[in-house]
Amino acid sequence: MDLQLKGKTAFISGSTQGIGFAIATQLLREGAIVTINGRSQERIDEAITKLKGLVHGAVVTGIAADFSKAEDVAKLIHQLPDVDILINNAGIFEPKAFADITDEDWLRFYEVNVLSGVRLARHYFPKMLEKNWGRIIFISSESAIHIPEEMIHYGMTKTAQLSISRGLAELTKKTGVTVNSVLPGPTRSEGVEEFIKQLAVSQGVTTEQAEADFFKTARPTSLIQRFATVGEIANLVTYVASPLSAATNGAALRADGGLVKTIV
Repeated sequence: MDLQLKGKTAFISGSTQGIGFAIATQLLREGAIVTINGRSQERIDEAITKLKGLVHGAVVTGIAADFSKAEDVAKLIHQLPDVDILINNAGIFEPKAFADITDEDWLRFYEVNVLSGVRLARHYFPKMLEKNWGRIIFISSESAIHIPEEMIHYGMTKTAQLSISRGLAELTKKTGVTVNSVLPGPTRSEGVEEFIKQLAVSQGVTTEQAEADFFKTARPTSLIQRFATVGEIANLVTYVASPLSAATNGAALRADGGLVKTIV
């Protein structure tokens, strides 16, 4: 299927690995012009080399920015003043007992996971409305509605993304702009791989057993009882970014393996 993305420009925050990298790969395969992002130029250069190896003729560049710093976001916007597709993927997570989450932790998570997307959307959204076409996609999480007891501060930021996404969508009436959220479930990214390794060490079991135990105890409602692949998440995001998804707006689209027990 032709997703009609040839020549569309896209920026993906936090995209040198994991879900963001997979989204960049899929968009490039559809002919989009992609700008990726990481915190260091070295990581960006490595990712660009890898992307060009995966996608023949890929048109991809990168801009380094740390989304915990407002000045870095301002510099990024200056370097990339206009895009057709904005994918707010940058985010951090860590398991931490509620009593141990400091004020600084709460603020850091909000700064990176929430304000990063707000700052970018504040710049690009009005330009999309002017052009009468654009896509903004927040990569939220099933943790937005299934708050994980082991990282409540993370869940809070993912819920906030849903509110912002829906609010912006309300401002798109009678335009060609859409704003949506995609909610991945547990996904096998580099960060999750490390998380499972740490669980295995703490429990004195193999990583395979730690993963199986994770779904039995921490995520028992998952219907697929496994981690999704980053490619499976990227497939949905790429469709939502395309002109073919014009009737999908203001939605929170789950790719959670059926983890959240709801019929809507």
